[in-house]
Amino acid sequence: MTTAPETTGPIQRALHAVLSGDEPLADLIAGVYDYLPEDVDYPFVVIGEAIETPDNSHDRFGRQTVITLHTWDQYRGYSRVQRIGARLVALLDHQPLTIDGLDHVVTRFEFGQTLTDPTPPGNIRHLVQRFRVVTEQPPTP
Repeated sequence: MTTAPETTGPIQRALHAVLSGDEPLADLIAGVYDYLPEDVDYPFVVIGEAIETPDNSHDRFGRQTVITLHTWDQYRGYSRVQRIGARLVALLDHQPLTIDGLDHVVTRFEFGQTLTDPTPPGNIRHLVQRFRVVTEQPPTP
């Protein structure tokens, strides 16, 4: 067994490639970010926090990485963030994902929650979604 490969960075890059390369999603949002530049237009998606746990087998390293996606909007009501969230689920849940240096096993949608930012004027809608990405170290030849 060799050393464990980096997982969070390659997964984040793979998710960004899928989300930023999807035209139907691009029609719904201003952009996909892993950081927020100043003066961003709403709505947008942020690839946020990650929780990584080992999921090793006898002969190689494996990981379960839970990635949080945040959708932010100023639309009145939740219908638009829910529509964006549905597109994110369609793109990721049980769909193949090409991750540099890793074998993708599965991506599963875990949950979504809508929130209202209470900071005045209270007009920001927030959808939090978590996806579990299961990966393995490629077998050695």
